[in-house]
Amino acid sequence: MLVRILDDKVSLGQVAASQAAAAIRSAIASRGQARVVAASAASQFEFLEALNATPGIDWKLVELFHLDEYIGLPMTHPASFCKFLQDRLISKTGILNFHLLDGSQDPADVIRSASKAIAASPIDVAFLGIGENGHVAFNDPPADFETEEPYIIVSLDHACRAQQVAEGWFENLEAVPKQAVSMSVRQVLKAREILAVVPGPRKAAAIKACFDGPISPMAPSSILRNHPNAVVYLDRQSSALLSPATLSVLTASA
Repeated sequence: MLVRILDDKVSLGQVAASQAAAAIRSAIASRGQARVVAASAASQFEFLEALNATPGIDWKLVELFHLDEYIGLPMTHPASFCKFLQDRLISKTGILNFHLLDGSQDPADVIRSASKAIAASPIDVAFLGIGENGHVAFNDPPADFETEEPYIIVSLDHACRAQQVAEGWFENLEAVPKQAVSMSVRQVLKAREILAVVPGPRKAAAIKACFDGPISPMAPSSILRNHPNAVVYLDRQSSALLSPATLSVLTASA
């Protein structure tokens, strides 16, 4: 795993988008298509904007998978991750082949369909965020590092739900669903390449827990340190609490 630190979230998004575009083009060139997982969060705004503007990607050859979604939330809700992907990626690029997790449907049916689709062949690249509680996808601490199921039902902890309110997706804590369908940790790690885009001061404590401490289900994103081809993109704010020793190790190959 590698960490790259940029000055701000705009430059972070641009550099991460350049790597993402290269991964997509490479997959298409070698296998005729690219299978991609995309996160849905405020942290992804600048990255997705830069990726959408990157030329030379044949989006008709991209198959898109959904990382997570609230249970019980219709696709038209402003906080729906289905709506996020539709508005900020699918409609802007013209992706035709996508697998969205419809939160208004029976979770068992949603999981069955998405799991079958994602198991068809490996994921080329996964775009992730990291939550304020250190979650990857909606795998809040203590995360399940063992299940082999591609998608699972998870309970959202207070910190996760409070983050959604603070970012303006919901009016209050009571409005935030308590459960979600999430890609499992092991499924995330099966991607050939992982890009985690994590800007902003609100993520600094989570980044410190994930990279200054042990690899642990209590700091779910720490598991990215076990992936041979993961890059975590930080800005000066999100990396502010990392120790000098940790920074030296993480950025040694940058």
